[in-house]
Amino acid sequence: MRLRQLLRVGRINLVLLRHGLDELLLDVPLFRPVRWLKLFMFWRWLKAPSGTRGERIRGALEDLGPIFIKFGQILSTRRDLLPPDIAAELARLQDQVPPFPGADARRIVEASLGAPLETIFAHFDETPLASASIAQVHAAELLDGTRAVVKVIRPGIEKIIRDDIQLMYAIAELVERYIPDARRLQPRQVVAEFEKTIYDELDLMREAANASQLKRNFQNSPLLHIPEVYWPHVRRNVMVMERIHGIPISDVAQLRARGVDMRVLAERGVEIFFTQVFRDSFFHADMHPGNIFVDASDPANPKYIAVDFGIVGTLAPADHRYLAENFIAFFNRDYRRVAELHIESGWVPPHTRVNEFEAAMRTVCEPIFERPLREISFGNLLLRLFQTGRRFDMEIQPQLVLLQKTLLNIEGLGRDLYPELDLWKTAKPFMERWMHEQIGFASALRRIRKELPIWSERLPGLPARINQALDDLSAVRQQLQRQVEELQRLQEEERRGNRRHVTAIGGGALVLSAAVLLAGEASLPRLLPTDESALAWLLGGLGLILLLATWLRR
Repeated sequence: MRLRQLLRVGRINLVLLRHGLDELLLDVPLFRPVRWLKLFMFWRWLKAPSGTRGERIRGALEDLGPIFIKFGQILSTRRDLLPPDIAAELARLQDQVPPFPGADARRIVEASLGAPLETIFAHFDETPLASASIAQVHAAELLDGTRAVVKVIRPGIEKIIRDDIQLMYAIAELVERYIPDARRLQPRQVVAEFEKTIYDELDLMREAANASQLKRNFQNSPLLHIPEVYWPHVRRNVMVMERIHGIPISDVAQLRARGVDMRVLAERGVEIFFTQVFRDSFFHADMHPGNIFVDASDPANPKYIAVDFGIVGTLAPADHRYLAENFIAFFNRDYRRVAELHIESGWVPPHTRVNEFEAAMRTVCEPIFERPLREISFGNLLLRLFQTGRRFDMEIQPQLVLLQKTLLNIEGLGRDLYPELDLWKTAKPFMERWMHEQIGFASALRRIRKELPIWSERLPGLPARINQALDDLSAVRQQLQRQVEELQRLQEEERRGNRRHVTAIGGGALVLSAAVLLAGEASLPRLLPTDESALAWLLGGLGLILLLATWLRR
């Protein structure tokens, strides 16, 4: 590690000590045998940590910066994995991070937009509406009376993130080097994926573009509302958009008091997720409760309102189709097909035995079906899937990390809203309908309609291209014919050469035999009743004829 990274590690440890989290660590069952080390923590002799354990954990994450706050936000959605007091405190990280001064926000906005606030806004509230790890939001009113919000990136935040990312890379490298089993998890690739998303979140121009895309995808939808972006007032570190009004989705008590149909709300959340992933291949990947509100004006038909579009996920066509087919097979409990798809996609090695992988997947997944959401945990399911995958050398797909994170967020929301929700029964009809649309006649018509402008442009030149293709094909055919003829000629020459060699060898052998007979005539006894000299001359003559024929063929 570099010196800067070592200093960062030292600061992290100091923050943990200052908030008394060393004591919490020693209370973990794994470390209970060494709890006697508390006796040597001399710093506790001076001042005992104050606050509940949840407050201390939240305070430590806030002090450590945006990376750790993001981690706490993810954990806050998993109330099934955390004690209630800790989960409640971490939920405050979603929109109650300590703000930076409003005067700094005013200065940043004026510098970015290049004009005094009074020339842009009729009103700008320096007290933030909400404050998060990367940015904070201020209420404002445009000159035409439109109510808006102004999102401002925290000053100096990029340097903090850059240092923490480099530390994460160093830790990932050490993990890969010294923990062989961890290589399957591809920690460096996962860090790289996280780095991309966190830097994208720092660019409010990108976030505004993401919001516009999502708004187009759900235009006139009864499921989801996306606030409008006011593009003339958008810069890399400042964004102005429509101010929304709704009930925070974490305020379940108020939703119930307003008479909201919680089952419908939970089911619509599932439908929104699958619509984004499989219809659009473009999904909101930061759906923690702080970013989701509910329009309860019609309690029987509640509508979601989403904010904060800094992190979105996309799927490549290959991952998109394989993932869809995996979900369909999974919903149908066709574990054989799930195993085959994992092999076909390269997620497990090609030598994997399908029968064994099928049995392993059935063992992990079968217990969760036909059970309400309150009785299952995606976190535990994913953990068991990873454990099973390790047996079969299954590699974690970094491009799917955001999707897994979003699915966990959806599960956490669904558990809070309507614990009796059967996630699989809710999602299965949607997936089957989507798959039918993808492979049916309607899908073929959509693809034709989509490509029609391209074909209408290319059609006038199609005859010339066909003629050129035919000419090229004819030229290739002629070239192949010449090559075949040349090959045949070479083969024939080779056969003639072989025949010449055989003839020459035979002629030489006959001449040699004749010489031997003539040389041995005087000393050898008569073995044949014929004259040896006559036989020798006959053989020699035949040999000379064969040699002469070989010479003339050249």
